[in-house]
Amino acid sequence: MRDERLSVDEAIEHIAHAGAGALCVFLGMVRDQNEGRPVAKLEYEAYVPMAVAEIERIAQELSAEIPSVRLAVLHRMGALEVGEVSVVCAASAPHRSEAHRACRALIDRVKERVPIWKREHGPDGAYWIGWHDARCDEEGHSH
Repeated sequence: MRDERLSVDEAIEHIAHAGAGALCVFLGMVRDQNEGRPVAKLEYEAYVPMAVAEIERIAQELSAEIPSVRLAVLHRMGALEVGEVSVVCAASAPHRSEAHRACRALIDRVKERVPIWKREHGPDGAYWIGWHDARCDEEGHSH
């Protein structure tokens, strides 16, 4: 979790070793639209201690599920412009199928479970993604 640019080389250095016959890297990028709405920039916030602990838990799970895999996750915080890298997930394993499977599972679980919140900025202002006010019913009406 960091405010500065992410380094693919740093992730690869963390997972590369002599027994790794395959390295798989996923880059998440800030795109210029979401669900048909223009996006000018994104902001990421997190409860960092909990986010880091959950990333470590995910890595332990995947290491138990896929023997010989090594994993790395780097995630940006703060404001990012369109085209910037927001997340780097990397996996190494003896064979490509294991590296692919681990890398895919890694980003999927990070997106599902890690407490990182995303706010998009567009022509209509800023709005949180995936946020639902518990004080409102499903149509958005307050109680």
